[in-house]
Amino acid sequence: MTNVTFPSAGIELAGHLYVPDGETAGPRPAVVVGHPGSGVKEQTAGLYARRLAEQGFVTLTFDAAHQGESEGEPRGLEDPAQRVEDIKAAVSFLTTRAEVDPDRIGALGICASGGYALTAAASDHRIKAVGAVSAVDIGRQFRVGPDGTQDPAVFQGMLDAAATARTAEARGEGVQSFPLFPDTAEQARALGGQHAVDGFDYYRTDRARHPRSAQTLTWSSIDRIAFFDGLASVSLIAPRPLLLIAGSRAVTSWMSVHAFQHAGGPKELHWIDGAGHVDLYDKEVYVGPAVEKLSEFFRTGLGKAE
Repeated sequence: MTNVTFPSAGIELAGHLYVPDGETAGPRPAVVVGHPGSGVKEQTAGLYARRLAEQGFVTLTFDAAHQGESEGEPRGLEDPAQRVEDIKAAVSFLTTRAEVDPDRIGALGICASGGYALTAAASDHRIKAVGAVSAVDIGRQFRVGPDGTQDPAVFQGMLDAAATARTAEARGEGVQSFPLFPDTAEQARALGGQHAVDGFDYYRTDRARHPRSAQTLTWSSIDRIAFFDGLASVSLIAPRPLLLIAGSRAVTSWMSVHAFQHAGGPKELHWIDGAGHVDLYDKEVYVGPAVEKLSEFFRTGLGKAE
């Protein structure tokens, strides 16, 4: 693994480039791996990047602009348009690497990056195959909740708060942010049930906590997220192959189903039995089968290393 940097719309991104051991006769296929919302490259994206590199792919994961070790002000901004641009910038970076065959580059998105990767692939024909694990369209998640049943008044209230925050910032009161996680698992359960507890356990305990993982988002993220639709252009991916991997217990799996139903082909929706949304971030009993499926998919879609 090598530390790298590359530009994305004028913002310098910090990444990790994984190159497989061993010699090959020529450049290898490569995969860009995007991290979940609030995550960093050292967490689940790094795990999948390393595991795919062990299968012979050059892989690149990175911190989104405004987050982690990447540049960008204000800190903690979640800007879907920029996140999509970040993936395209990562593809551009890979095309400059001698280890990489520029005609065999794929993308893998996890959670929110699932929606971002689908959008990036729809409009960037350099991405020859696209996969998603626990895919989430962040716009839908905020508008209707992870399970699709959220009271519309909740998001309208968030838009009110975002508007108030923009006014405060205009008056010189500084960047206005809100916490992503409650203080305890019990509070998480009260707010969002088991799905929220699982997220708390991953991001806020020794299981996977990282000091650069986002703990807050700016309120100005909300009105940017409001109109994003990560699944709207999924039909444009065809005829390039698409693989969606979802846990059978994941409350977010309806978004993978929606993407599958509206995609062209070739396409596959692969279920990991017994897994919840966050289980696919790091639990080997679920990650192992997911990586095996992804490796098979990218070998077919991008070709084996020679």
